[in-house]
Amino acid sequence: MKLTALTILGLGISVAGFAQNKPGKDNAAIIIAGKPLTNADSGLVKQLFFSALREKTAENYKSAASFFNRVLQIDPTNDASMFELANLEKIQNNQKASRTLLERAVTVNPNNEWYWIALADSYEKSNDIDKLENVFNELIRINPNKPDYYYDKANAFTIQKKYEEALKLYDKVEELAGPNDDLLASRQKIFLKQGNIKAAAAALEKAIATDPTQLKYYLMLAEVYNSNNLNDKATAILEKAKKLAPDNGTLHLALADIYRDKKNYEASFHELEIAFAIPDVDVEQKIRIILGYIPKFPEVNAKASALALSKIITTTHPTSNKAFAIYGDMLLQNEKFNEAKEAYKKSIELNSQAYIVHEQLVRIELGESDYDGAIKDGENALSYFPNQAWMNYLVGIAWQQKKDFNKAVSYFKNVTSLEAQDKDLLSQAYSALGDCYHAISDNKNSDASYDKALTYNPDNAFTLNNYAYYLSLRNEQLVKAAQMSKHSNELQINTASFEDTYAWILFKQKNYTAAKLWIEKSLIHDKTASSVKTEHYGDIMYLLGNVDAAVQQWIKAKAQGAASPVLERKINEKKYIE
Repeated sequence: MKLTALTILGLGISVAGFAQNKPGKDNAAIIIAGKPLTNADSGLVKQLFFSALREKTAENYKSAASFFNRVLQIDPTNDASMFELANLEKIQNNQKASRTLLERAVTVNPNNEWYWIALADSYEKSNDIDKLENVFNELIRINPNKPDYYYDKANAFTIQKKYEEALKLYDKVEELAGPNDDLLASRQKIFLKQGNIKAAAAALEKAIATDPTQLKYYLMLAEVYNSNNLNDKATAILEKAKKLAPDNGTLHLALADIYRDKKNYEASFHELEIAFAIPDVDVEQKIRIILGYIPKFPEVNAKASALALSKIITTTHPTSNKAFAIYGDMLLQNEKFNEAKEAYKKSIELNSQAYIVHEQLVRIELGESDYDGAIKDGENALSYFPNQAWMNYLVGIAWQQKKDFNKAVSYFKNVTSLEAQDKDLLSQAYSALGDCYHAISDNKNSDASYDKALTYNPDNAFTLNNYAYYLSLRNEQLVKAAQMSKHSNELQINTASFEDTYAWILFKQKNYTAAKLWIEKSLIHDKTASSVKTEHYGDIMYLLGNVDAAVQQWIKAKAQGAASPVLERKINEKKYIE
C-alpha cells in the first residue's frame, strides 16, 4: 500500500509538538488530571525533555528514553514525550510498544497531524488495515484539503476490497489535485479486479483523448485488451500508436507479444527484429527475451531465432560485453564454435570481469583440442580470477594433454586447495593428479590421488578404470584392481576400454577363460580398431592353448599399427612373451 503522507516524517518536530500541545502554555502552570504542575515541576519537565532530545540527537537512545520516561513520571499526559519514545521504540524495532505510545499520544492530543501520520505508518507495517480508516478520517478532519490522505484511505479500502468506496475517494483526490497517472493506475487495478473491462478501457481511452501523444496510455490499453483475450483490439490500438512513434521499441515488443499470443509467429518475430535494432530498448531486456527461447531448444527454429536476435544486439549495442556474450552463447548452441570463440573474445575485450565468458571460451578451445589457445586464454582468465577452481582445472587439463605433466600437477593441486564443496570437481582433479603422477612414474602419489578421488566419488568410472589398469601394469593389488575394474564396467556397460582393462586384469590373475570373454566383448564394442586390444586377445588365446589363433591376432595387431620388438618376437617365435 502506498502511504504517501508517511514519507514526510522526520526529526525537528518534537519541540513544536511540545510547544503546541499544552493548554494554557503561557500560564505559569500546566494542568494535569485536574491538578496543576508547580512551576518547579514545569521547569523540570522542560529541562528533562530537552536533555532527552540532546541524547537522541547523539544517538544515545537508552539515555534519551530514560529522560523521556522521567518526563512522563512527572507529566503523564506529555504527548510529545510519548511520540518521541514511540520513535525510539520504532528504531529498536519494538513496533508493538511504539504503536501503544502513539495511540496514547493521539488520545491526549487528537489534533496533532504528525502523531496520526506516525500511527498510520505503524498500522500499515503491522498490517492492521482495518484501523487505518479511522486514522485517515482523523487526518482528513485535521487537514481536509490534502489529497494524499484521501488517496491513502482509498488504497486501504482497495486492500480491504471495498472497491466502490475506494473509487469515490479517488474521485475526491482528482477533485483536489486533478488527474494523474497514479490515480489512473489505481483505478485500473480496481476495474480489473472487478472484471469491469469496459470501465478500464474507457478510462484509458479518455486518457488517450486528453493526451494522444502519451504512448504509455496506448500500451496500458493494449495490455487490458490482450490480457482479456481481445487480441484484435490490442493489435489495433498498438498499430495506431506505432504511427505516432514508429521508432519506439516498447511498442514493437508489445506487438510481438500480441502476435505471439495470436500464434502469428512470423509477425511476432518481425516486430522483435525491429525492437532489437532500436538502441533505446535496454540490452538487458533484449537478453531476457533471448533467454526465453532456451526452454524451446533443441527446436531448430527457436535456436535460429535466438541466434538472429543475438546477432542484432551486437550491432545495436557494439560496446556491450553482455551483447557479445549472449551472441557467443547462441552461436555455441548452434554449434558454430569458431564464431562463438570470436564473440566471447570480443566480450572479454569489452569487459574482462565476466568470469563465465572466460570459462566458456576455454571450454570450446579444449573441446576443439586447441590446447595452446586454452592455456593462453585460461591463464589470462586466471590473471583476473586466480581463485577460480574450475579454470585451474581446465588449464591443468590443457597442460596434461600437451604432456607437460609437472605443470598440469601444479594446476590440479590449485584446484584441491581452492575448492571445498564441489565433490565432483574434487574427484576429477584428484583423478587427473593420479594420471599425471603415473605419467611421471610417481606411483605413490598416483595411488594416493586416485584413492582421494574415490573418497569424493566412489562411482567415478574413469578413475576406477585408470587406477585398476595402472595397478595391473605394475602387477600390484590385483584383487583391488579387479574389483574396481568390474565396478567401472557396471557403471558404464559396453565401454570397450573398460572391458579391455578388466580382461587384462583377469589375464594377470591367470583367469584366462574369463579374460577371453571380456576381451571379446571389448573388441565387439571397440570402434577404433585398437592394436593393443587385438594384441591382448592374442596373448589370452596363447595361454588358453590356441597358438594359431594367438599368432593370427598378433599379426592382425601389427597390421593395425602396433610396432614393438616384443610383438615381432611373439609372431616370429610363436609364443607369448611378457
